[in-house]
Parts: sequence; C-alpha cells; structure tokens
Amino acid sequence: MPDTNTPVYYLSWDELHRDTRDLARKLTDRSWKGIISIARGGLVPGAILARELNLRVVDTLCIASYDHDQQGQINILKTVEGDGDGYLLVDDLVDTGGTAKIAKELLPKACFVTIYAKPQAKVLAEHFVREFSQDTWIHFPWDSEPRYSEPLVK
Repeated sequence: MPDTNTPVYYLSWDELHRDTRDLARKLTDRSWKGIISIARGGLVPGAILARELNLRVVDTLCIASYDHDQQGQINILKTVEGDGDGYLLVDDLVDTGGTAKIAKELLPKACFVTIYAKPQAKVLAEHFVREFSQDTWIHFPWDSEPRYSEPLVK
C-alpha cells in the first residue's frame, strides 16, 4: 500500500468504461486485426475495446511485474507469436514503463495503448486517455470493493 502521504485515486467502473470508450474513439481511424491484452490489468480494457472496435480476435500477453502493490522483477508467463503487426497491445496503465518496455520488445509492431499514463513512461503509449501524477496510487475497480461509509456526523 502507498504511505499516508501518497495521493490515492479510487477509479470507478463507470469512469473506467467511459475512459476506455474514449480511447476506442481514438482508434477508429484504421482497421485492426485484433487485441492483445497485457494480463491482468489490460484484460477489462481489452474486452471493452474489442467490443467497441468490433474485434473478435483477442489474445493475452501475460507479464507479472507487481505483487499486489510492490513492483518487482518482471516475469514473462505467456507470450504471443508474431511481431504484433496490426494489433492493439492494451494495458490499463503505463507507470514506470517496465512492463511496457518488455511488451514492446516482444511485439515491436503492435500499437501500444493504455487507458491511463503517468509522466515517467507516458511516451511509451501511442494513445492514452488520462494522465495521473507519478506519485498517485490508483485503485482500479477490480481491486476494490464498495463498503459502507460512516456518516461524518451521527
């Protein structure tokens, strides 16, 4: 978890869906062969993009770089054949760029897109929708659950 001084942003399902549809609008200028989602963060955005762009070919590139909230060694768990030509390579966020750099090396001709980007690595994404400060910790909706909130005054 981030320390108490770290800015935290709780992303809702509605925001994520709207932002992913906004990204899809940026990608309608050409015909795509399919989508390669970087698992796990790119799975939900990849499914939304596949629907919005009417793509039926969806695959995964499985790279582990986080253990809950700590970024560590990058492990390639599953790759995809080819060089990515004509495919969208999708992730939820480009943060430090570690995962993105490996993914782009594996699929150099894919178009790498993310929904969100941070300054340190935003240049790696060909398209993204929203930028967050480098120190902001984003809680994605699949990592959160709604809970009762006590009123300020009882």
